Amino acid sequence: MGLANLVPGVSGGTMILALGLYDRFISSIAELTTLRWSKSLFVFMALIGSGLLVALLSMSGPAVWLVSEHRWIAYSIFVGLTLGGVPELIKLCGGLRPGALIAGAVGVAIMVALANSSASSVPPTWINLVWIGALAASSMILPGISGSYLLLIFGLYETVVGSLSLLKEEPVEAIGILVPVGIGAAIGIAALSNILKVALEKRPVSSHGLLLGLLVGSVVGLWPFQEAVHPDLANRPIRKGIELVVLEGADAAQVNEERGLGWTDEDVARATAEYGGKTKNELKALSNELRRFAPSGGQIAGAVGLLVLGFGATLLLGRGRPGAR
Repeated sequence: MGLANLVPGVSGGTMILALGLYDRFISSIAELTTLRWSKSLFVFMALIGSGLLVALLSMSGPAVWLVSEHRWIAYSIFVGLTLGGVPELIKLCGGLRPGALIAGAVGVAIMVALANSSASSVPPTWINLVWIGALAASSMILPGISGSYLLLIFGLYETVVGSLSLLKEEPVEAIGILVPVGIGAAIGIAALSNILKVALEKRPVSSHGLLLGLLVGSVVGLWPFQEAVHPDLANRPIRKGIELVVLEGADAAQVNEERGLGWTDEDVARATAEYGGKTKNELKALSNELRRFAPSGGQIAGAVGLLVLGFGATLLLGRGRPGAR
């Protein structure tokens, strides 16, 4: 779940749902917020929370690198992992009933609209980080709706996720970002979990049908064969060097001293010519722009293989949950 939350377009809630633990997960979070505590509740949440925390702290750097440099690999795996939860959801709907199909169509429509949303750039002020944290965290427990993808839409993915890997190097800056995001996350999760718990109990067929639609629709934005329009800006260390040049007028010696990139005067001149006059937020927005590319035969075969691997992994892990047959 933690690794999924680090990849734009992938929801941690999808992984919980695919493994058949979603209803219990939502119920447990709701019980925590209403102070209905028990030993089994703490054990369950501690196990999930510890795994989530380990993934966030240890994999944030590799996840950003993989999405930036080899997006098609990451997306192929998670398309498979996501679709592996479809059989379980159909079972929870009691089959493809009319009510479930209608709710499922609504879920797919929501995801298609979200996938076609254009990225904007929101300044990383304290209040913005709080409400973005609430929105992103609440979406993390909704299958198919990715908190990281919402961060991308608002131009804050690199700011928030990148701050996790900066805890050791620049702790003050990182904490200044993570604290308001964490406050917002707590508010968003508390509110949404209680709403979902009631919906799953009172309207199980339509609720699970909507979740099925969100799950299936989530793969719309995960087309594997996409690449950054500006690969230099998608690479965080290089973008930081470009920001030094564009925003502070740094020369090659200063960039190399602060970022260790090994730039020449020609590199500085090229960065100035291409990005001169841009603001920091504009550079971040450009770093999020994607375009589709024509894959090679090997990439297509690799994507199919990774998709099948992810699908099988979800089915296999789902069979190991309590009560699974």
